[in-house]
Amino acid sequence: MREKLARIRAEALEQIHGVNADLEQIKIKYLGKKGELTAVLRGMGELSAEERPIIGQLANEIRTDIEEAINEKAQELQERALDCKLKAEKLDVTMPGKPTPVGHLHPLTKVQRELEDIFIGMGFSIAEGPEVELDYYNFQALNIPVNHPARDTQDTFYITDNILLRSQTSPVQVRTMEHQKPPSRIISRGRVYRSDSLESTLPPLFQQLEGLVVDRVMTMGDLKGTLDVFAKKMFGESTKVRFRPHHFPFTEPSAEVDVSCFVCGGRGCRVCKGEGWIEILGAGMVHPFVLSNCGIDPEVYSGFAFGLGIERIAMKKYGIDDIRLFYENDERFLDQF
Repeated sequence: MREKLARIRAEALEQIHGVNADLEQIKIKYLGKKGELTAVLRGMGELSAEERPIIGQLANEIRTDIEEAINEKAQELQERALDCKLKAEKLDVTMPGKPTPVGHLHPLTKVQRELEDIFIGMGFSIAEGPEVELDYYNFQALNIPVNHPARDTQDTFYITDNILLRSQTSPVQVRTMEHQKPPSRIISRGRVYRSDSLESTLPPLFQQLEGLVVDRVMTMGDLKGTLDVFAKKMFGESTKVRFRPHHFPFTEPSAEVDVSCFVCGGRGCRVCKGEGWIEILGAGMVHPFVLSNCGIDPEVYSGFAFGLGIERIAMKKYGIDDIRLFYENDERFLDQF
């Protein structure tokens, strides 16, 4: 039995020393309920009373030796695994970092902010209003009653008979005049909606900026002077601007303002439909009926208003010939800005 115990000890220690992974199997093989050391101890009943304590003590010593060897090997394997992990995850701080793409402002946002800076520099303040609007503010208060023929030209997204997606930012002007008595000098900007087909210069959703000035003595000359300053600051002193008589229900007299085509330089192309000019702005003197609807006496006060498409300004500024590019989220296009 002494020889068996010595053999078990030698074999167990040798296997523990050579193992690189699973120590549990070795522990079960020698120290488990059906292990080799346990099997030897079951035969102690055949020993004499004098031999039993000697063999029992030897067996306990061998058990202790095997358990300590297993614990030491487990610690060694754990340290080795940690060392390998640290080597695999080691960072070389001298290596250059990977470039991280940095976002930037959308070209429409850049143009919008530039427009705001121009008009704020002329004394305008910014007014806000809802995109989901009442029919009254979008049409009726602007001198476009229910049966007015001008509504035939407004392909509007209606939610209910009385609620719609605003087709211009002019409702903000009405709301401002209702709650802010003259003098007033404001701009309103934001998204507007028209039920138009998606073309290269006119989508169903676009950005608009409108301006309003109301005071005791305002003339068409004040309007033209304001727009002249705007055009020169936005496009440069050499920009060609054209004023054309027009009709809007909410202004009288009215005008449309064009700039020379940014694609063909005025020679005529598909974008400008051969005319050499692209309309960017409508303007005029605020209609007396609109002033009255807002509680302002047209005998005492007068004013002018204008509205422009931010996309068309951006197209002119950056030489872009298709408005759809602003909304397609193509990074090849956006990265240019």
